[in-house]
Amino acid sequence: MKVRNKVVVVTGGGNGIGRELCLGLLSKGASVAAVDVDASALEETLARSGKNRDRLGTYVVNITDRAAVDALPAEVISRFGAVDGIINNAGVIQPFVRLKDLDYAAIDRVMNVNLFGTLYMIKAFLPHLLARPEAHITNVSSMGGFLPVPGQTIYGAAKASVKLLTEGLNSELQGTNVKVTVVFPGAVHTKIVQNSGVSVETKGGEGSARMLPADKAARIIIEGIENDRYRVLVGPDAMLMDALYRLDPQRAARFIYKQMAGLLPK
Repeated sequence: MKVRNKVVVVTGGGNGIGRELCLGLLSKGASVAAVDVDASALEETLARSGKNRDRLGTYVVNITDRAAVDALPAEVISRFGAVDGIINNAGVIQPFVRLKDLDYAAIDRVMNVNLFGTLYMIKAFLPHLLARPEAHITNVSSMGGFLPVPGQTIYGAAKASVKLLTEGLNSELQGTNVKVTVVFPGAVHTKIVQNSGVSVETKGGEGSARMLPADKAARIIIEGIENDRYRVLVGPDAMLMDALYRLDPQRAARFIYKQMAGLLPK
């Protein structure tokens, strides 16, 4: 779906990839409904939209609140007249601890934001998307959605669920006007750690230098949408680990363990 003159809803639009998706879509001529739980972050996205701000609407919504999400399509349609696409980008990670040490409050939060928030958005907007001449649903999973990352087991389980939810939805919507894309970002330079309320001890700042900038990640995702791609791998690490996991899943898991084990408490 070409995004020019389309109306696209983006969750997590106040920060990171979500903000860059909003700005990238606006630059291509789309109208955007930016959704986030953080009002001040949305104000910053609006401030950065510049001359395109008249095509950007901001909505403070907690996507884990099903009633609030159910009310969102009417609000967006009231402002823009229609909805042509949704990008389910909002997500949080878990504390870097083993499953045995992860409390249920953290488990519930990760599952509710990453999986149920995505599900609620799809259920709320799908009837409206099916009524459009063409439409698109994009769900952001993670490299951790196909590859086990120690210390992020529940996050990975949620993102793996998003992967299969998206693939199942794609199959169910064959023959309709709605195309579906699943996205697998690797390491992207965002504030997801801070926004998730997680602290991580790292060795120096060299890790962030290898991360993909958020604006480049957003461009890759938008290109995937405009070409109706089934799956989009974002970043060289995601592409490499996807290939390795297909060849030898256990070797891929061992490799990631060696990379990530140092982040886990002893």
